[in-house]
Amino acid sequence: MNLPMSWLRDYMNIGEIDTKEYEHKMTMSGSKVEGTERLGGEAENIRTGKVLKVDKHPDADKLVVCQVEVGESEPIQIVTAATNVFEGAIVPVAMHKSTVYGGQKITRGKLRGVVSDGMFCSTDELGTSKERATGILILPEDTPIGVDVCEYLGLDEKIVEFEITSNRPDCMSIIGLARETAATFGYDFSIPDPTAYEKISEKAEDNATVEVLDFDLCPRFLGKVVKNVKIGPSPEWMQRRLAACGIRAINNIVDITNYVMLEYGQPMHAYDLDCVAGKKIVVRRAKDGEILETLDDQERVLNSSMICISDAEKAIGVAGVMGGANSEVKDTTTTVLFEAATFNGTSVRRAAKALGMRTDASALFEKGLDVYNLDGAIERACQLISQMGAGDVLEGTIEVKGDLKETIILPFEPEKMNAFLGMDISRNEMIDILASLEFKVKGDKVIVPTFRGDIESMADIAEEVARIYGYDRIPTTLMDTAVTCGGRTPQQKAEAKIKDILVADGYDEIITYSFTDPKENELLAIPEGDTKYNFVKILNPLGEENSVMRTSMLPSMCEVLKTNYNKRIPSASLFELGNIYINIGEQLPDERKTVSIGMYGSGDFYDLKGAVENIFDAMGVKKVKYVAVSDNATFHPGQCAEIYCGDKKIGAMGQAHPFVAANYKINAEIYLAELDFATIFECADSKKTYKALPKFPATTRDIAMVVDETVNVGDIAEIFEAEMGGILESYALFDIYRGAQLGENKKSVAYSLVFRANDRTLTDDEVNAVMEKILAGLKNTLNAELR
Repeated sequence: MNLPMSWLRDYMNIGEIDTKEYEHKMTMSGSKVEGTERLGGEAENIRTGKVLKVDKHPDADKLVVCQVEVGESEPIQIVTAATNVFEGAIVPVAMHKSTVYGGQKITRGKLRGVVSDGMFCSTDELGTSKERATGILILPEDTPIGVDVCEYLGLDEKIVEFEITSNRPDCMSIIGLARETAATFGYDFSIPDPTAYEKISEKAEDNATVEVLDFDLCPRFLGKVVKNVKIGPSPEWMQRRLAACGIRAINNIVDITNYVMLEYGQPMHAYDLDCVAGKKIVVRRAKDGEILETLDDQERVLNSSMICISDAEKAIGVAGVMGGANSEVKDTTTTVLFEAATFNGTSVRRAAKALGMRTDASALFEKGLDVYNLDGAIERACQLISQMGAGDVLEGTIEVKGDLKETIILPFEPEKMNAFLGMDISRNEMIDILASLEFKVKGDKVIVPTFRGDIESMADIAEEVARIYGYDRIPTTLMDTAVTCGGRTPQQKAEAKIKDILVADGYDEIITYSFTDPKENELLAIPEGDTKYNFVKILNPLGEENSVMRTSMLPSMCEVLKTNYNKRIPSASLFELGNIYINIGEQLPDERKTVSIGMYGSGDFYDLKGAVENIFDAMGVKKVKYVAVSDNATFHPGQCAEIYCGDKKIGAMGQAHPFVAANYKINAEIYLAELDFATIFECADSKKTYKALPKFPATTRDIAMVVDETVNVGDIAEIFEAEMGGILESYALFDIYRGAQLGENKKSVAYSLVFRANDRTLTDDEVNAVMEKILAGLKNTLNAELR
């Protein structure tokens, strides 16, 4: 938002103010200043001059030699290629050793052998227009000769650029910034009465009607009718102000709507009422496929999500975005209907985006405008019409409105506000600050002005007081609380521990995307109907290969293993700790953190099992059971185990099925594990207890037994645990033997058992009694025979 400093004087007696001080104080009070620039930029030493004589250049067909009076004793000579120069013209002349807008230096020189004492200037060389000019600027006939052009045209004007946040649309106007300036510097602020102008007795309601079909899209619509309109250029002062804000002057009617938009922050539109069928304005939803030619001469295809302004027959504008060419104000226009309305910001933003035509008006509407700001804006437009003699304003205003937003009233609590801010501001000072921002305090209530839609609570009121009082005046105090040291949560510590263990075991961590290809499950031979097909689908995927959230970590792991294998890396041991996402219906997906491990070329099933056991040991997960399974299609039959802690399943591990390895084009044995982190964390016992070194000796017994091939060592361990008799300290498998002498489908398993008591030396009878129970249990449960 650009603010010409001279415009502020319409609302307050600002006097002379240092630019740097203004920038600093406005920024500190909440209105961030991006910078300040002079309207004329670097332009200097440019005077007004009158062309006395124009002669052809002796050696150039496209150049002319001009004698120019610039207020000195003798005329100066200018050589130019301008085609619109003529004798008697008053033009801006860049003198010897002058500078034009943009920083270019102008000095005396020769053009095709003829001396030129300077240069004539166009609008872009003075900074009054950002567009490329087609000729030099011709000044009015009554322009004095020899005066400084920058002073005469107001090019010394300081333009302050503000960065306005989207929650403050009230500051997207000159009046809004003037109000902030007055509050910040303590000036008396007042808005001139916009209703002070002459009207004719004819009623506006008798000349036009307005109908709003959906008040959710247009809460309020005001209309004013102007007859006997005289189209022409707007006054010089208005053109200068518009140019200072980056808006090109068009004609007096259009310029008035733009001027009011800048001043009040309320976009307006003017319709040629004679082009409005039935003299009726209808605010409605557009029809799908409806076509409208907008003011930029482009045909737009509308749809039912857009707000359309129409007459009795056709569309004549896209509400809040741009008007239609079929009702625009032309040189022949004699009757104008001014529109000031508020439209649904979301609908306007979507329409502007869909049509690819974001305008200054749509940028304002999409932020949400004050419905009560319409009155001042439309009256101001009519006041300017009257002042400029551009037409006759009819009596009355056409108004159509729905249920308008009620004024916000909040409790006024100075004590709470001071405690909240850590300050000690008196009640009266708070009232004065709020009054400067047009808040009204009545007793213990604060009435929020309607243009402040961002004020919703006591904290917002306190912020208003603090920013005007001065953030730099808030006293520095020590924190009235205990200073704590940040740290990791228990879950984060557990994650870090698992990563450290796997890295210590020689595995490298990978990080992959959470979205994947739904066809990956087929590569892993996961059967249809499995919960791993309950995908969470992405609404706007980058492609089919990234269209769903992963339900397993194994596809990502296999893809990385495949990449390493294709790059001829002989072995890879990898792990990842990430999330999987299971669709469970209308609720949020079941998002579970999962540990995946994968390797090829560097180990076997037992290496993988060792890494998994190291995780359990580090996390304190006890009584882990490995159950051999053969119905998991992802893994090799006989080389797969499901892992349990009690009755809680932790995950699965094993060698990938050869078909899976072939699907990923890996000609090597792949070993995979997938563990549920939440279950590991739930089963973990991080408590560390002290245990004294044993005082009494241990007794060791070795036992070898013949069991069926289908018996797992875990089954044997369960017998040991059940029959330990309180004195079995530990047991360890040290041999597995298979041979013809044992019989078909038989194997020999040998364990070393260590017995010890904490309070005595065990006797052979005590150890033998426990051994007999263990042997009986093995015999009865597993049909084991002692070798």
